[in-house]
Formats: sequence, structure tokens, C-alpha cells
Amino acid sequence: MYTKDGERYFIVDAHIALWDARPDNQRNIHGKQFIDCFYDYHRNLSPDSEVWPYEDYLYQGGARLMKDLFEDGYVDHAIFQPAHLGAFYHRGFGQTEEAFALAQAHPDKLTYNHFWDPRFEQAGLDQLRRDAEHFGLKGVKLYTAEWHGDSRGYKLDDPWSYRYLEAAQELGIRNIHVHKGPTIRPLDRDAFDVADIDKVATDFPDLNFVVEHCGLPRLEDFCWIATQEPNVHAGLAVAIPFIHTRPRYFAQIIGELLYWLDENRIQFSSDYALWTPRWLIERFVDFQIPEDMTEYAPLTTAQKKKILGLNAAAMYDIPVPAELQLPREEPQAVAVA
Repeated sequence: MYTKDGERYFIVDAHIALWDARPDNQRNIHGKQFIDCFYDYHRNLSPDSEVWPYEDYLYQGGARLMKDLFEDGYVDHAIFQPAHLGAFYHRGFGQTEEAFALAQAHPDKLTYNHFWDPRFEQAGLDQLRRDAEHFGLKGVKLYTAEWHGDSRGYKLDDPWSYRYLEAAQELGIRNIHVHKGPTIRPLDRDAFDVADIDKVATDFPDLNFVVEHCGLPRLEDFCWIATQEPNVHAGLAVAIPFIHTRPRYFAQIIGELLYWLDENRIQFSSDYALWTPRWLIERFVDFQIPEDMTEYAPLTTAQKKKILGLNAAAMYDIPVPAELQLPREEPQAVAVA
């Protein structure tokens, strides 16, 4: 929980990871390219006081994660959104067993989402059913630009993708988080295009599609899709650190999202360990859209409370203490059954 000026905020960090990019896990040069690109984002968008040494960045470990999020970072609950990247890392980039063990040990603080890749076809579909039971999945994280054999990406509206989404619906996996953001070296920019969100959101109205990174640098395309698809949500991972380096750019991002989607479909995410949540939460609570940007309305405390935690809590049925909820006249996001 975070408290500022007498206001208390229930914090859900809706996009975190526990990764291992150490040299012994790098399968090829692309593993190093990927983590180096991550580190460039971290170093260039963070305050100097928040920049980690490169060696620490390769692998943070569960103990540090718990401290950074829950002891130092004000977070009340966090959701793992792992990327596998098996073409680049021997043991995978996201550390499934360690992350899931943490979630099992701290179910009040952590939710574990898993991943799938429809290019594994029937074998992967069978694995999804086993994973849903093993992990108790409520959500998944999809990386449409991931490499697999000769393929350098897939689309959500591919035939096998539809079969996986149908299975997810059947299995009660209702929250589909999709990386649709900046290109990460060596992945391909076009494989993160947001256009396929439009079709699947229409065809699967009982699923929530959380577009991580809110489509950047395709914000306009994303907003035009999300405004007509009520089950499309925006994740602020990667967008929110611009509050430090490019505050007017961040004002434009959040202003556009609030105009097109409103505050009920936007979720705070630190993208840990790309960034740690403490400074992001502090900056966001203090942030206000500049007065000369008159096309955007001022941010309200109620909007900030929804974005920082109440929206994701509703989506994942995370209990929120009564004193941290908004009054009844402030409607909150409702989970899709």
C-alpha cells in the first residue's frame, strides 16, 4: 500500500518477471542481444539512483524480487507475465519453476501466469491443458514475435491461435496479456503489430485482452481498436517510465488512453525487473498533465487509484480491503466471467 497526502492506494503490479539471462543460459548471440536491449531501456529511462549494475540485471532472483516489490516498492499484489524465448535461452528466459514456487509460497501477494505458443500445434494445446491444471491459471502472457524454428512470429488470428483461445475460454483462462509494444532486439517490429487484437477481441468477447505496453509505438492504432472493443485493456509497462525522461510524452499517452478507454481499462505495470515499482508509483501519484495540454482533462485521485491497482484487482478477483476501495459512486472495472 502507498500513502500520500492522506490518500491510500492499493497497488497491483500487473506485469512482472523473474528472468535468467546469465551467459550460461544464453543459447546464442540473440540471448545477449535481448538482455542488452532490456538493459538499455532500463538505463536510459530510469533515474540515475535506480540504475542497476549490468551483472545484477542478468538475474535478480526471488529474494530480491520480494524485497523490491513488497518491502520497498509499496506493491500489495503482483502478477507474473513470463516470456519463454526458448530460441535464445537454454532454460528459457522467464524462470517458471522459481516464479511459480514464489507464487505458491505467497498466494496473497503473487499470481503466476504462464505462456503458450500456437506453433506447437496439438502438442502445445495438450500442454496448455496440463499447465492450466498445474498452475491454476487465470491468465497467460503471449509473445507474438517469439522465434520458433524458421518462424519469426505469429498472429493471434492464425487458425491454431484460435484453437488455443478456444481452449483458454473452456479452461477458465480469461485474461490474455499480449506483448504489443516496442521491438526488442533481435525480434521483428511487425510481429508486434496490434491489428490482430481487433479480430480476436470481437470473436472472444468473454476474454479480456490486455495489450501490454499499450501498443507503443502504435498508440493511435491501439486506441482506435480499444475504443470499439470493450474487452481490450491497456497495460502501462514501458509507457510509464517516460514519466521521468519525457513527462509530456507520458502525459500524451495517458491522456489518449483516458480519452479513448477511460480509467477502468488501464493497468499499472512496472515491468519488473526492467524497472522497480517504488519510484514509478511515487511519480505517478504526483503526476499531473501540464495545464497547457488543454485537450486532456486533469488526472483525478480516483483515476489514479483505479489504474494503480483496483482495475487489475477486479480482473483477477484479488481481495481489496474495504478502506482501500472507492466509494460506490465510483464504478470499478468488472471481471468478465
